[in-house]
Amino acid sequence: MNAPFQPLSERLATGASLGAAQGIVNGLSVDVEDWFQVGAFENVIARGEWDSIKTRVEDNVYRVIDLFAEADVSATFFTLGWVAKRHPNMVRRIADAGHELASHGYDHARVFTMDRAGFAEDIRKARTIIEDCSGVAVTGYRAPSFSIDSRTPWAFAELAEQGYVYSSSVAPVAHDHYGWPEAPRFAFKPLPWSPMVELPVTTAMLGGRRVAAGGGGFFRVLPYGFSRWAIRQVNRSDGRPAVFYFHPWEVDPDQPRVGHAPLRSRFRHYTGLGKMAGKLRELVHEFRWSRMDLVAHREAARAEDLFLPDPDAASADIAA
Repeated sequence: MNAPFQPLSERLATGASLGAAQGIVNGLSVDVEDWFQVGAFENVIARGEWDSIKTRVEDNVYRVIDLFAEADVSATFFTLGWVAKRHPNMVRRIADAGHELASHGYDHARVFTMDRAGFAEDIRKARTIIEDCSGVAVTGYRAPSFSIDSRTPWAFAELAEQGYVYSSSVAPVAHDHYGWPEAPRFAFKPLPWSPMVELPVTTAMLGGRRVAAGGGGFFRVLPYGFSRWAIRQVNRSDGRPAVFYFHPWEVDPDQPRVGHAPLRSRFRHYTGLGKMAGKLRELVHEFRWSRMDLVAHREAARAEDLFLPDPDAASADIAA
């Protein structure tokens, strides 16, 4: 039987949450995109169809905001510019509730499908829309489908040049849709000339191998005990904060079914939707959570240096 709910202020005072002994606060994040904009359906629902589909994201975001309010936690909402443009009231409500607004790019295009100029325009466009809707500055970014990897050394440079303070765009695992298995598991600085920090999504170690443990489909499909074990490992054994994410459509079991999508995609998207809200309530009550900008600030002092090749210098060498 679950313990009675305590507000965050009481849990911090009594040490009831699992991370309290070490003072570790984990990063809680929501990737704000609608059910038809996900990577699982990118080959069966074209971007040209999006405006003809009824959106469900606003109601789902409000459910998430209410769930966070019950637990007295703040989070970061990495929001698509496409969504913000169509739901400005939702964006303002996120900010008014004390959560951080950050960029998820404009229309969920993966970074490695763009060149640097296209990426620059994508993040500039999304940031402008989100800031205009909310009236607050955007300093954080998450690439759609964690698509910053070894193929895009210019992405961090572009983010830094546009004034981003942190990114959370790397999945340091091997995966069929994304992943950069050689990247550090915890906060790192990719540029020698910028203090910008990258906060990779959480992985745990199992039998000497990295396993994805930062949320999303893994959280829905696997038993809650796996996530508890993984976050405890990161907090206690590694002494680091976890970085957890999910999507608003994951608390919406009544969303439409895309019957013509591949079976694997349907399994990934629809499994566990009915149990997701309950698992999230348990998660946000059991551990300490905060916005990603605050976690980035705290992790900056011990972020590992992983300086990537300077793409501008490489271009100059080729030209010479």
